[in-house]
Amino acid sequence: MLIVQKYGGTSVADTKRIKAVARRVVETAKNGNKVVVVVSAMAGETDKLINLAHKVSSTPKEREMDMLLSSGERITAALTAIAIEELGHKAIALTGRQMGIITDTVHTKAKIEKITGEKAKKALDEGYVIVVAGFQGITEDDDVTTLGRGGSDLSAVAIASALDADLCEIYTDVDGVYTTDPNIVPEAKKLDKISFEEMLELASLGAKVLQTRSVEFAMKYKMPVVVRSSFNNNPGTLVTKEDKDMEKIMVAGITYDKNQGKITIMGVPDRPGIAAKLFKKIADADIVVDMIVQNVSSDGKATDISFTVPKTDCKKALELTNEILKELDAKGVTMRDDIAKVSIVGVGMRTHSGVAAMMFETLAKHGINIMAISTSEIKISCLIETKYTELAVRVLHETFGVGER
Repeated sequence: MLIVQKYGGTSVADTKRIKAVARRVVETAKNGNKVVVVVSAMAGETDKLINLAHKVSSTPKEREMDMLLSSGERITAALTAIAIEELGHKAIALTGRQMGIITDTVHTKAKIEKITGEKAKKALDEGYVIVVAGFQGITEDDDVTTLGRGGSDLSAVAIASALDADLCEIYTDVDGVYTTDPNIVPEAKKLDKISFEEMLELASLGAKVLQTRSVEFAMKYKMPVVVRSSFNNNPGTLVTKEDKDMEKIMVAGITYDKNQGKITIMGVPDRPGIAAKLFKKIADADIVVDMIVQNVSSDGKATDISFTVPKTDCKKALELTNEILKELDAKGVTMRDDIAKVSIVGVGMRTHSGVAAMMFETLAKHGINIMAISTSEIKISCLIETKYTELAVRVLHETFGVGER
């Protein structure tokens, strides 16, 4: 088998843990497998590099930030390869460039366009373990790029797909995918398996186990992914294509996201093209908009439009909205960042009725006001005040009896 293993920052936090990773990798190879390892920067290293950059400049250029931040993963890759060699197994460390990871030209959040992998394929055939620096690639013009937070997950799944691997294992500091955050609900259960669609919704809605884009990639190329802990040998959670048994369960997981900000534009003229102008300006700045709520005016004259963005993009989105306020002929704009999004996810929602009513009744019973609602076939999200987040997660987990799969 060809197995791709990814180890996150906590798994390679220091040399002791890097040596433990090396032992696990060598054991996998000795069992007759070809192994490609993808590593993140050591825990805290990326933040340290960001802080260094801001000590030099308040507004460092994104191209240079990519050059700087990509060094963290290269250090880990080299150290891991050295540790594997020390155990008597051949290993070679590769940068994103040497792996042939070609991306677009958007610095700090580049998208992978293709992976050649020729150097890695040759080394695998020669019996080497390949250790790849995750989170990075290069443009066609040889500029270094990075893939955004959690980008090493994406590197691993993309490499697994490009090399036609049999399995991609994501090693982290948790045992797998849980029904919700065990820190909030101690009774939360680890799932044996979860569908690509459910995992994609959970990841996009705030679950931090896997990066959203990595799940999209896995789903597109039907690459089975196992999420498991690097600190024990417990079986993890298999992320795979949906099967009939999954639909028997109404709700598979509950997640939350406190990284939300809400912007409201007041007194917007109720005429065609207004929303298009606003959201094109936001989109042109590469800001992702999540929920959108528009109050329909009864007199046909003015309305309010609210939308949510990641909290880190709030200030920028507010500035852009203020810039276009006169053009929209709106009365004003406000921003709130004391909000959170709580969501329930499950492919079983397609075949079970009354799920939304149960969610809304549960929140109302505990005095939690809903500011906005967003739905899809397999998820329902509600915007609430941040102070009610933990309570909402606990009572919803209890109401839906999550984890009986």
